[in-house]
Amino acid sequence: MTAFRIGEAAELLGVHADTVRRWIDAGRLAATRDEHGHRAIAGPDLAAFATSLASEPGEHGRVSSARNRIRGIVTAIVLDTVMAQVDIQAGPYRIVSLMSREAVDEMGLSVGSVAEAVIKSTAVVVERPRKD
Repeated sequence: MTAFRIGEAAELLGVHADTVRRWIDAGRLAATRDEHGHRAIAGPDLAAFATSLASEPGEHGRVSSARNRIRGIVTAIVLDTVMAQVDIQAGPYRIVSLMSREAVDEMGLSVGSVAEAVIKSTAVVVERPRKD
């Protein structure tokens, strides 16, 4: 069974390692000690916890059929007369969106803005690192 150290779990959940430690200490997230005395979280437990976090009410009370939300910071905007390219950096991931210039203006997007990429797609590629 896959187990994750606190730093790995934090990265996957998009939070700081101290937040994961607080969740463990509060009993919200189960962890055991590995052979070196480090706390480890079983993969199925982390997956269930991540699912429970996703089902908590959103901070803005939105309801949407889109299930893929990734929060990040706008790092670049390229504008022309009709269209715009908006780059969002969400942790180590770069997300690029093409939208109307009008939408960029109406949303008040600028470099440094916090934004969410909301993705609804029937074609999502899932990758996994190779085990060496």
